[in-house]
Amino acid sequence: MNKKVLIIVENAPVPLDPRVWKEALSLHENGYKVTVLCPRDKGYERGHEVLDGVHIYRHPNPGEGNSIFGYLLEYSCALFWQFFYTWWIYLRRGFHAIQGCNPPDTIVLIALPFKILGVKYIFDHHDANPELYLAKYETKGTLYKILVWLEKQTYRFSDVVMATNQSYQDLAVSRGGIAPEDVFVVRNGPDLGTLRAVPPISDLKYGKRYLVGYVGNMSIQEGLDILLDVAVAIKNLGRRDVHFTCVGGGPGLAGLRKMVRDKDLEDMVNFTGHVPFKQLLETLSTADVCVNPDKPCQMNDISTMIKIMEYMALSKPIVQFDLKEGRFSAKDASLYADSQNQVADFASKILWLLDNPDTRRTMGAFGLKRVTEKLAWKYSVPNLLSAYDRAFSKLKDGRLPPGSGGGYRQEAKKTEGMVR
Repeated sequence: MNKKVLIIVENAPVPLDPRVWKEALSLHENGYKVTVLCPRDKGYERGHEVLDGVHIYRHPNPGEGNSIFGYLLEYSCALFWQFFYTWWIYLRRGFHAIQGCNPPDTIVLIALPFKILGVKYIFDHHDANPELYLAKYETKGTLYKILVWLEKQTYRFSDVVMATNQSYQDLAVSRGGIAPEDVFVVRNGPDLGTLRAVPPISDLKYGKRYLVGYVGNMSIQEGLDILLDVAVAIKNLGRRDVHFTCVGGGPGLAGLRKMVRDKDLEDMVNFTGHVPFKQLLETLSTADVCVNPDKPCQMNDISTMIKIMEYMALSKPIVQFDLKEGRFSAKDASLYADSQNQVADFASKILWLLDNPDTRRTMGAFGLKRVTEKLAWKYSVPNLLSAYDRAFSKLKDGRLPPGSGGGYRQEAKKTEGMVR
């Protein structure tokens, strides 16, 4: 069968979203015809392009929200454009399955009319949205109830669920009522073919002896306010030999840079924003210790952070809070700070590692071995393919749905101008 797949992701453009891009490439390499629909963003403004055999369509994007109103605007605009583009792609190219990558859980609404046409829906569960909302706003108001309802509908209409870890698999079965045979753990491991350490660059330490590195999204639940307090604590101890570099963008970036100024940390902390992959690798390869300051909460306890395994792939020792999935990923590659005495204990563990280079090397070697032997992306590909096999096995009589066989014969240039 000439199997065609549409992957919809809202919170990052492709190929910037590493999980979605790895999934798209793996499916393409295994014979699927893959189209991705995602938002436009800085550096990814082209409405349509073909990369490594994958067709990528990017819809207009009002910008990432950083408040309840901002999120409503972002997701409402995305829903409108996703609806328009999905129908256009279906009529022009066709697809037999939609893979919806949350957040948000509104993507299932786009898939519903296509399910009537026989298209299967695969839910790629990136974030537990009710828990994510609580992590941001700490209240169970109307919007929280809407998120719970949307998650329920997502599970209800999913033919298959791909969970990023065992905790999310348990949610799909217990909270979503999904049959265990329809849930597949597809971990978000790093691609060791591209994520490799490079020689350190001393200038990236800003004249200091040690560099502490962070990579990730800049928003509330990431705990970067805690990390800045950790930097203050280290500075107050009289240590002037440590610099912190945080790589990545997000809605909280401007506020975090202001906090750096307000806390008088400009000589000790910098936020780079989005940078090219090469610069990210250089920064993390130069770092002596890498950190994951995700604040202790239910959302972070059950979620797997790709940054942890990226640090491990680069042989870096880690400091993070003692959370369930973070400990599963890192094990002895990390020290675990006390969730009660957060700032002081996190700071003390960073300093202990900086002052003990032999331990840093041992932890880094353990992390690299664990990723190489168990957690790299290549170990997730068989489950990804099994999830798709399961979804396609549910097609009526094993046949592709009618009317979904359009257009991969069309030349990319013929369609490109129509969606700019």
